Amino acid sequence: MLTGSCHCGSLSWTFDGVPDSATACNCTLCRRYGVLWIYDYENERIKISGPSAVYTRKDQPNPALEIHFCKSCGCVLCWRGLGDDQAERRRMAVNIRLCEPSLVANLPIDHFDGLKSFDDLPRDGRCVADMWF
Repeated sequence: MLTGSCHCGSLSWTFDGVPDSATACNCTLCRRYGVLWIYDYENERIKISGPSAVYTRKDQPNPALEIHFCKSCGCVLCWRGLGDDQAERRRMAVNIRLCEPSLVANLPIDHFDGLKSFDDLPRDGRCVADMWF
């Protein structure tokens, strides 16, 4: 199990299992936040605890996700998919930069072009340690 927490410790996440990879996205939000994501579903393999503040983009008529961050220290914890409120499962991703580096250092990086094409890009052989340290 992986765990991560904000700098002040009031907001945290757990991820049950070991992810296959981490994703680096170049969209206008992710590049500013400097996050690396691992994915699953809310209250399945990903669980969040603590009070968060939420940011939802206002420049899109139908935003697809909301960003959760710590009210005290500002660390970005996760994104949560928005959509049909009747959906049984809600997609979510947590920021692995909030966990201990040694636990995720060898995860391969997947690149996602969230700025232009919305396509997965080919792996280039880098892992989390190459982008982190």
